[in-house]
Amino acid sequence: MLSRLVAPLRSLVARSMTTFSDTCRVAALQVTCTDDKAANLALCSSLVEEAAAGGARVVFLPEACDYIAASRQQVVALAEPRDGPTVAAYRALAARLGVWLSVGGLHEATEQSRVRNTHLLVSPAGQLAASYSKTHLFDVSVPGGESVRESDYVRPGESLTAPVPTPAGRLAMLICYDLRFPEVSQLLRHQGAEILTYPSAFTVATGRAHWELVLRARAVETQCYVVAAAQVGRHNEKRASYGHAMIVDPWGRVLADAGERANCVVYADVSAAELARVRVGMPVATQRRVDLYPELNPVPLPPLADSAAINSAAAVFPGDKEKFKFGQVTIDGDMVIYRSKLSYAFVNKKCVVPGHVLVVPLSDRLRLVDLTPAEVADLFQVSQLVQRLVEKVHQATSATVCVQDGPAAGQTIRHVHVHVMPRKPGDFAFNDDVYDALSNHDKGAPQWREEAEMREECVMLREELLRL
Repeated sequence: MLSRLVAPLRSLVARSMTTFSDTCRVAALQVTCTDDKAANLALCSSLVEEAAAGGARVVFLPEACDYIAASRQQVVALAEPRDGPTVAAYRALAARLGVWLSVGGLHEATEQSRVRNTHLLVSPAGQLAASYSKTHLFDVSVPGGESVRESDYVRPGESLTAPVPTPAGRLAMLICYDLRFPEVSQLLRHQGAEILTYPSAFTVATGRAHWELVLRARAVETQCYVVAAAQVGRHNEKRASYGHAMIVDPWGRVLADAGERANCVVYADVSAAELARVRVGMPVATQRRVDLYPELNPVPLPPLADSAAINSAAAVFPGDKEKFKFGQVTIDGDMVIYRSKLSYAFVNKKCVVPGHVLVVPLSDRLRLVDLTPAEVADLFQVSQLVQRLVEKVHQATSATVCVQDGPAAGQTIRHVHVHVMPRKPGDFAFNDDVYDALSNHDKGAPQWREEAEMREECVMLREELLRL
């Protein structure tokens, strides 16, 4: 039975991992950086070149790969803005080699006397695909070791970054001390993460005690690959790092460990099939008892039809000047009935039945299978809310809710969307005729509704939404 389940899910996961084959080679760097920025850049660049020559398509650099300073004052003095020469050099390097670069931690200059510890993801086109600033700062007195107050010179980040599609899978960006907060990795797993990265400069004392233990724990409990590039050795009189850059698979097996070697690269092949096998064989993601511990539920699901919640939510009704990308067309904000964090609903230009509306993810996704679990949950929560709304307005007790998922299924707009249609007896001579009508309603030379009519309907639906 298990083998029959694994095969189709393996195929599904393989498609979701944005790769052309079952495996993708990744590489993690281990270096000893100092306060010499030019030397650090030259060292890391040469190792990235080595990794690319070794077949890696995604290369991970450690925290503080730009420099490790000897004082707080030097940390701030050496920092650069995001558009500075160090980032420009890494963008050019990624473009020249045609690889993804996880630049695991740069000191980003701010307008204040502190910096941000920022993780950048650079695409093979040399573009900044995503960024994350470290949210958990290392303010710790290590038993038998050193005392560190990272908050003296680093401003904490204020948000997490959703997992980003790469050839190795959907990549979740974190930094070093974030490793000790499992709630964050669980949230990112819930959002679709397939590979977690913890670029680090772990202290020697904490590294000996916990480094491998906690990396493997994060891999096992999230069923993700974990990649942790690392600093190693003596940086200056005050600072030394543990090393052991590591790659761990979703079963908790260590695929690569750099030990205490300085200035080296380790490799592993990330497998979509292995990820599927682990997740299907032990489906913990679907077995959580969030009824018993709802405060730990990564994505709480409040009743969307709660008018108080809708009233207090920020910007659920977009402004008239806002624009929303819907495949190859644009939707004006005054046509949008409701916007959640990940989805929005809008009035239809031509309705199969009165009250026919569309619900769309905010991200530009072609197919339902391209959505993250969080996006799927939000999309159908909003669809449920809209269904209640249009059934009330049109005095219906039934609805047709469906997705035309791909051109062969009748999809003409290249963006996954949900049709919500309130239904009444006698809408069609035969009930299933609704699907023929839906397939043809926007083809040929359809008679589009007037925009003024659509705006009036949107205003009315917004008002009714507050009364649900």
